[in-house]
Amino acid sequence: MIDTLEAGLAARIRTEREARGWSLADLAQHSGVSRAMISRIERAEASPTAALLGRLSGAFGLTMSALLARAEADAAGSGGRIARAADQPVWQDPATGYIRRAVSPPGVTPELVRVELPPGATVPYPAFSYRHLAGHCIWVLSGTLHFREGAALHRLEAGDCLALGPPASCAYHNPTDEPCTYVVALARLD
Repeated sequence: MIDTLEAGLAARIRTEREARGWSLADLAQHSGVSRAMISRIERAEASPTAALLGRLSGAFGLTMSALLARAEADAAGSGGRIARAADQPVWQDPATGYIRRAVSPPGVTPELVRVELPPGATVPYPAFSYRHLAGHCIWVLSGTLHFREGAALHRLEAGDCLALGPPASCAYHNPTDEPCTYVVALARLD
């Protein structure tokens, strides 16, 4: 499923850019990602990292989860109200090994995403990645998560749930030698 999603993600990024009438240079200006990197991603020659997807989705006015959900829906070729475990799209960040599983069916609210963050990994997102959210919670299933929200550092253990405040630059960090698994619940502004 990862390979199908990678191809779908490349096509979805191009589709989102073209739907706005943007050139590669326009998207580079809005996202802070180089034209060369965007071109490589759109041709499926490079796998985008979670941080890079955060910048691109923010430039499109989408959450990273919404961008991936659109790519996942494209890859699945169907909609529906049930997302069977075997069919849930999985994506792996090539930079950190972070594994993201879209748990909820594409397009529903809230969007539920299950993440496994490897030991020592950090994944940052700029504030503009969160500006289109009505709500955002992080629920830690196992392990320890340090979540930096602007200047605040939240230390979360298994069972803890954090509701995020106003958009701020954020970073997910696993400070331990064990994987950390958490669920992100996202509600978009419409």
